Amino acid sequence: MKIVEVVPYAVETPPPHRGGEHWFFVKLTTNDGIVGYGEAYLMGVPLSPSAIVKMIEDIGENYVVGSDPFQVEKLWRRLYHGVYADHPDQVLMGIISGFEIACWDIIGKALDQPIYNLLGGKYHDKLRSYTYIYPKHPGDPVFDDPERFGERALEYVKEGFTALKFDLIRGELAPRQLSLETLQKMEDFVRSMREHVGTRCDILVGTHGQMTTSSAIRLAKRLEKYDPLWFEEPVPPENRDEMAMVARHTSIPIATGERLSTIYEFREVLEKHAASILQMALGRVGGILVAKKIAGMAEAYYAQIAPHLWAGPIEGAANIQIDTCSPNFLIQEGIETWGGFHEEILKEPIKWEKGYIIPPTKPGLGVELNEEVALEHSAVKAHGKKD
Repeated sequence: MKIVEVVPYAVETPPPHRGGEHWFFVKLTTNDGIVGYGEAYLMGVPLSPSAIVKMIEDIGENYVVGSDPFQVEKLWRRLYHGVYADHPDQVLMGIISGFEIACWDIIGKALDQPIYNLLGGKYHDKLRSYTYIYPKHPGDPVFDDPERFGERALEYVKEGFTALKFDLIRGELAPRQLSLETLQKMEDFVRSMREHVGTRCDILVGTHGQMTTSSAIRLAKRLEKYDPLWFEEPVPPENRDEMAMVARHTSIPIATGERLSTIYEFREVLEKHAASILQMALGRVGGILVAKKIAGMAEAYYAQIAPHLWAGPIEGAANIQIDTCSPNFLIQEGIETWGGFHEEILKEPIKWEKGYIIPPTKPGLGVELNEEVALEHSAVKAHGKKD
């Protein structure tokens, strides 16, 4: 079996762009007609959609076409060594991840098995999921009023969610010492949420590395009494020693991983005890097999995985495959109940019931990209011009 065609899709998502403004999918076709889909997670990449499409086409033509999709390790190493000079560059790691996921989709379809059956089998019959807290409607003061925030959290709990995430810290380019006002605001919102949901729902404190180490420790001490399930990226992920310092000074588990890739970066997180919850993004980390290796490393440290999702549903489907076969799976990020455009761009939606994802039983990823919808929402025209 050989890959004979590579087709990229750059999709512009409709407002409110949940999951990112652009999604990048890869379609691989073999000489016997089997099609596999992958997704490259490229959130925050300062390149135009047309430039990314061109990169996917060029790498596909030079490295992927003619390859056997079953030889995942060999193709991955060829790309990582030949294209990336043994360095986890985020843009190119996203592209390699898209190709790798598509190869696994082909393998599963060729063998008539879901991918999780090829990586140890089904360990979990259903997968706990969480979502960010979003306003119920335009003008909903959910992020201005702690009381309304708690009420909104309770509304999600009534839908079936048992864990919810939020991020109230905004901006600045460098880690900073939070003001007393911001520290108090964070505590007020977490307190209100706990008062409204009680023990029915876990609180996931999301940040994006905006704090200095000392500020993160100060905030953690304020929040410990509300018993959050995790404190996410309290400092930038580039310095694992400082993240480990935060971890040593709080009882709240530290979570990280959405901006990391390869087993090598995650090895350092585990060895330094910088985090006990790993949030690899399968469309950036290197794909499905790399994620399974990271899950295995984490298992030896009694650490858990909670794959990141701020992308499209093909990456989400890849996450679900890894979740299903990993004993140390904790929880899966989703965009509310996987409806909206995440549903529209698939031929059949991902199944969600009362706070849980139901793993698919169809072969490969278990989902199929609706190519007509992808083309209708194309982010590039002919010759790479943006719509």
